[in-house]
Amino acid sequence: MVAMKKIAVEDLVHMDGHNGLYVADVVYADAAHPENVFGCALYRADAQIYLHERLADVVLHAAELAQKDGYVLWVKDGLRPMEAQGLMGESPIARKHPEWLVAPRLISPPGAGGHPRGMAVDVTLYDQKTNEELDMGTPFDCFPEDKDAGIWPAHREYLDLSDAVKANRARLDDYMLRGAALCGESLLPLPAEWWDFRFYPEETSLYAPISDADLPPEMRVSANNSCI
Repeated sequence: MVAMKKIAVEDLVHMDGHNGLYVADVVYADAAHPENVFGCALYRADAQIYLHERLADVVLHAAELAQKDGYVLWVKDGLRPMEAQGLMGESPIARKHPEWLVAPRLISPPGAGGHPRGMAVDVTLYDQKTNEELDMGTPFDCFPEDKDAGIWPAHREYLDLSDAVKANRARLDDYMLRGAALCGESLLPLPAEWWDFRFYPEETSLYAPISDADLPPEMRVSANNSCI
């Protein structure tokens, strides 16, 4: 069995807005954030968003493309260390819906997927003139009450949407995928979540997930058991 590669701290990029090119909105650092569906702060109050340098480059290119058309890319989440992912599975909403942690999962176990490697990013678009979010049909992090009921509104295959919403989702996909192409990267729009873009599992599985203990104190993300 081949050992997974370790992601160096130097390979993580602080997503600080890059002089207004995009907006970093750390949703999970605030229990009261209107888009934090978990009912608790998964992240420290001073947590920042980080991405693996390759995905950060994709986001920068996508943001530039969006800006040219009068839109602003808002980055909602990126690196989610194993401890924070564990808190997500222990949150009030997850305790209400334990089936969300059973395959096919809506909430991944600690260490699984692209987020614990900084290789997944959650984004949406705002109109540069009005600073209002484009209508994507659902809020960021919209989960179904019954995950087995079929394709739900946040899913990319859900079709009962207005033409405007379909166009907005297609616009976001276009910026992200063109940004990836400009960087020579292949990007997977996660089927179940219109806001989630990540490297393919064949790529992310080569790397070990990141724990807060792997990071210097100023880069650590996870809250201290605030969801339990």
